[in-house]
Amino acid sequence: MTIRDDHVLAGDLAAEAGERLLALRDEEGFGDPSALRARGDAESHRFLMEALARLRPSDSVLSEEATQQERLDSRRLSAERVWIVDPLDGTREFAEEGRQDWAVHVALWERGVLTAGAVALPAQGRTLSTAEPPVLPGPPAGPEAASGQEPVARPGGGRVRIAVSRTRPPEFVQKLAYLVGADLVPIGSAGAKISAVLTGEVEAYVHAGGQYEWDSAAPVAVALASGAHASRIDGSALTYNQDDPSLPDILVSLPGLAPTLLAGIRDLHR
Repeated sequence: MTIRDDHVLAGDLAAEAGERLLALRDEEGFGDPSALRARGDAESHRFLMEALARLRPSDSVLSEEATQQERLDSRRLSAERVWIVDPLDGTREFAEEGRQDWAVHVALWERGVLTAGAVALPAQGRTLSTAEPPVLPGPPAGPEAASGQEPVARPGGGRVRIAVSRTRPPEFVQKLAYLVGADLVPIGSAGAKISAVLTGEVEAYVHAGGQYEWDSAAPVAVALASGAHASRIDGSALTYNQDDPSLPDILVSLPGLAPTLLAGIRDLHR
């Protein structure tokens, strides 16, 4: 494993954890999904915690799989550098044979901002990282769509696509899609959804109704490094390493589409 800087480290750790998860899938099979999910969460968490303790021993870590006591450790809140990790984002999809929409997240927060991050998509054979941020597709073409205006078109033509949860798409996002003339695309993990924005499979991801910092820190770091828009659904900034790690809503989109979506969301919440 090469250790040149934090960007490379995030990518290396996410990719290696992903390779280990793929091997675990092959070893365990899909006969007992609950056992596969539990083992995947635990083993990926253990690998990332041990690697960060060895390679960045003075840094703090916030992991989805940490104990409640570890999450409440006051040293994290006063630390200048905190790694925010989700060892297995999309546990449900990980344990379903053939599904590729699960991920590993590794992000670094420093003094109030995300400075490095990587999202490994092991079953897709790729890792998106701030070391080499993805090049975004072109901006949406056509008139803005909100408050009854004409639908906005995606790069290359066609209707805008918005990624949503497979299992619990927010009702207001269905209304937003109708308002702006968009299609909804169900995708598994949050990391896979945000990555789909960055790779051109969709143009936006909108979610409300419950998430945590580890669900979005790494993909948001990569999205911001790529020049994408990332915010709360009211347009305010996403903040990390908070006492309460709940971060219940998010909008990630191509930058030219963000004003349309934010205006539509405001209209729906009036």
